[in-house]
Amino acid sequence: MARALARGLARLTQHLHAPLILAVAIDKAAFAFFDGQRSRYFPPERNQLSAHLTLFHALPPSQADEVAVRCRLLARGQPPVAAQATGLMNLGKGVAYRIQAPELVRLRAELADAWLPLLSAQDRGGFSPHITIQNKAEPATARALLAALAATFEPIRFQVVGFDLWRYFGGPWEAAGSFGFRG
Repeated sequence: MARALARGLARLTQHLHAPLILAVAIDKAAFAFFDGQRSRYFPPERNQLSAHLTLFHALPPSQADEVAVRCRLLARGQPPVAAQATGLMNLGKGVAYRIQAPELVRLRAELADAWLPLLSAQDRGGFSPHITIQNKAEPATARALLAALAATFEPIRFQVVGFDLWRYFGGPWEAAGSFGFRG
């Protein structure tokens, strides 16, 4: 009984201190493509996540209710957002698809304005939408993948269909909310 209580308290403490990550949900076909690319190219021993497009990397866990309410309200009137993978990005030790989505950039700016006092230095910096399919690889491996993918690249159109809120536990993420666009 004492061990179970100690484990429960440890989990609660971890939960209360886990930063929040806000990403977007994308349509099923695009998710299947990007996640397949990530599964294929991300070093398997380091790949703990599905493909994702992050809006904010570290929102304070103490603001989970505020974040969820604002996401829910914004999603309620928001139609799906057109997006397009327009090219590839060299991450040094990885590769990502560069995403162009002006309406998503506008939505992210609206949230950033509302949450300015809550934002980390990283989240106050610029926003460069992308979906990482390889990271933490050897630079030569990343350069080779970039060249191979660039040789056959064609733009990929897809829809952003909502917000996904996550808790970050130093590696794995835990779902904390999903807010589909319904406008």
